[in-house]
Amino acid sequence: MKLSSALVGEAAGPLEQTIDARWVMAYSAGLGETDRRYYDTTAASGPWVHPLFPVCYEWPVSRTLRSLPPLEAHKARLIHAQHDLVLHRPLRADETLQTFARIAMAAPRAPGAFVVFRFEARDAQAKPVTTSDFGVLYREVQLDGPARALLEVEDPPRRALALAKIGELAVAATAAHVYTECARIWNPIHTDLAYARAAGLPDIILHGTATLALSVSRLLAHYGAEPRAVRRVRCRFSGMVPMPATLAVHAAREGGALAFETRDERGAPVISRGELLLH
Repeated sequence: MKLSSALVGEAAGPLEQTIDARWVMAYSAGLGETDRRYYDTTAASGPWVHPLFPVCYEWPVSRTLRSLPPLEAHKARLIHAQHDLVLHRPLRADETLQTFARIAMAAPRAPGAFVVFRFEARDAQAKPVTTSDFGVLYREVQLDGPARALLEVEDPPRRALALAKIGELAVAATAAHVYTECARIWNPIHTDLAYARAAGLPDIILHGTATLALSVSRLLAHYGAEPRAVRRVRCRFSGMVPMPATLAVHAAREGGALAFETRDERGAPVISRGELLLH
């Protein structure tokens, strides 16, 4: 199975979407957030918006690219491998954004073809709101052609800090189904057992963005930071999360930078090289 690197440069959008309070609150609820400020529609600035919410409005515009015939042919082999989100300003409910997408990079990796989607969201004044590099791996697919990159794509940093356990995440058997509907991100590899097994997996797995969002929630709660203080989140996804599961978040702080890793019951990382930057 092969995937041509000539796909780099393909683009989609802009897609205009209103980020209404209902969607924002549903996402927070899907993550189990209990702080009332995530749901306070009477607040002058509206309800809090979770820092990982951008994945929700990025998913629809990515559909155009993911549906390109060369990628569509390998869709069952797609897994989220790496994520890098930059928040240029705090997110707000009830604003309209335009989201653009393009394939920014393709490179060979030992497990398969690594492809990076670059998402950019802008507000009504055309000012940047978020920029994301969404790195995916097409498992057991060979890249046809040389590695190509339109833009510089940074790998998550390695930090030499000693990480301490700061909390656990209880992932319910229903977590992927709830997250799918609340985020409006549907990929049957997370919810359809027959589809997951046909794709070569033993079971359905939790979305990488859900694992990351839950980890970010634990970091914010532990360090007493509000979601609007987050300016960047990035990581690698190092393992799959079957459900139910109990995960442990390990972290260390160095100024405004939080280094973190999320591990499964065996102590193996499912998120590695995690970094959350605060204003």
